Amino acid sequence: MRFLIQRVSEADVSVDGQSVGKIGQGFLVFVGISNSDVENGEKIADKMVRKMLGLRIFSDENGKTNLDLKSVDGQLLIISQFTLYADCRKGNRPSFINAAPPSEANALYEYIIDKCRQEISVVESGSFGAHMKVSLINDGPFTVVLDSGDMA
Repeated sequence: MRFLIQRVSEADVSVDGQSVGKIGQGFLVFVGISNSDVENGEKIADKMVRKMLGLRIFSDENGKTNLDLKSVDGQLLIISQFTLYADCRKGNRPSFINAAPPSEANALYEYIIDKCRQEISVVESGSFGAHMKVSLINDGPFTVVLDSGDMA
């Protein structure tokens, strides 16, 4: 599982010209789910969500990145993105065979959203499988990648 996390001042996702999710200060999170995540998906997701929500990447009163999302009353916009599992090793057209099948990926994506809603007051999301337009103001810029394969 991969989370690409961007600290944002604001972010918006739309489908067919209609906004389906919009946040102020917080995290825009692109979520990729691999084939290998399916078997223990909820356990992996729990660990990833805990790590993401604990990231201290907001500035405190001294300008140090010392505050987590809850400390700044931050919001979440979570968007599924199977392309985080693009394999570009051969040729010029990426392969996506490592991405989980849509039905399993969607179930884990919804699980992640539900887990986040248990902790964060504002959690918005994109539309799974839809062609989406995402706009954001990256604050920093500050971008972090969490990969379940790198977590102990």
